[in-house]
Amino acid sequence: MGFPRLLLVTAILGICQTGWTQSPTYRLGKTPTAEEIRAWDIAISPTGKELPPGQGTAKEGAALYTRKGCAGCHGATGSGGHAPTLISRKGTQTPSSMPCLAPCVNDANTMGAHSPFATTIWDYINRGMPLGKEGTLSPNEVYALTAFLLYKNDVIKEDEVMDAQSLPKVKMPNRDGFALPPAWEHGMPRLQGY
Repeated sequence: MGFPRLLLVTAILGICQTGWTQSPTYRLGKTPTAEEIRAWDIAISPTGKELPPGQGTAKEGAALYTRKGCAGCHGATGSGGHAPTLISRKGTQTPSSMPCLAPCVNDANTMGAHSPFATTIWDYINRGMPLGKEGTLSPNEVYALTAFLLYKNDVIKEDEVMDAQSLPKVKMPNRDGFALPPAWEHGMPRLQGY
């Protein structure tokens, strides 16, 4: 008689627990404030309307590339390191024969040549670099590093100043040639043909 009652009590408690976890509140954490949401909302769109004030040039970016240790991961010339290639070696900017979903970064397809928008490069550097110290670069440093990479990939001139107004206007080599993955629907394989 003891076991059936224990089983019944366990089943009831399990059902109650399941019901509680499906309730609208879990009594964990707190609702973020509008200021907390603004602080987390750091994505930069192709229009660049979210870009902060600041500016930088390729010459400033070249010095930062060395000073911030970018070469330690990406190589002294922007290629040949353990991290993705940033600067195409001359003669390697031919399209790859392998289909490539964003981001596709290798010797034949650097971000400077592949990215459809210059703001994407700014956004990535701002959020993800330097590795282990993400988010420590000032907006001026991010503009300068972006300008450096764009210049070294023959997208802009060395003396062009990148800022919130000029960066979104940069015509990237692949602006009209990129493709997004097909829309996914429930039950459909994510990457057909793989």
